[in-house]
Amino acid sequence: MTQKELMLNGSYYDSADKQLCDDRKRAKKLCKLFNNLEIDENEAKKEILKELFQTVETPYIEPNFWCDYGYNIKFGKKFYANHNLTILDVNTVTFGNNVMCGPNVQIYTASHPLDATERISGLEFGKPIIIGDNVWIGGGAIILPNIHVGNNVVIAAGSVVTKDIPNNVLVGGNPARIIKKI
Repeated sequence: MTQKELMLNGSYYDSADKQLCDDRKRAKKLCKLFNNLEIDENEAKKEILKELFQTVETPYIEPNFWCDYGYNIKFGKKFYANHNLTILDVNTVTFGNNVMCGPNVQIYTASHPLDATERISGLEFGKPIIIGDNVWIGGGAIILPNIHVGNNVVIAAGSVVTKDIPNNVLVGGNPARIIKKI
């Protein structure tokens, strides 16, 4: 298997692999271009996001935005992100329809071994994240690897999501827990 295949499989992979380094450089360059556009350059923003995400339908994202690869991120209809969204997409991130992100939201599929010897070796891994329909992710929230967020969920500002979230709930805190059913 290639390092990219290992990465997407959730196995340990070498992030220093040439193909992966080239893919990250491409994404960082596109993010920088997007972030440096003037406020009213909406068509240019759409074109850059189409290229970055390799998609026809583009989400609405306020600058600044950063990701690792872009091609591992899939959006449903009507996605909105406020300023400073960061997505570490070493594995897939799938958004349902009608998802909103407050400012400074961080979504991480990437992780590292707990064992120091393995971690020092440079190997890492990633696990997918799935976010359902009609989800509102409050400002400063962090979603960790291998999480499934159900439909009609509100994640309170500043929450750290460490476990799956069922449908129709408000979660908050660190670690995030169910505050109430919606």
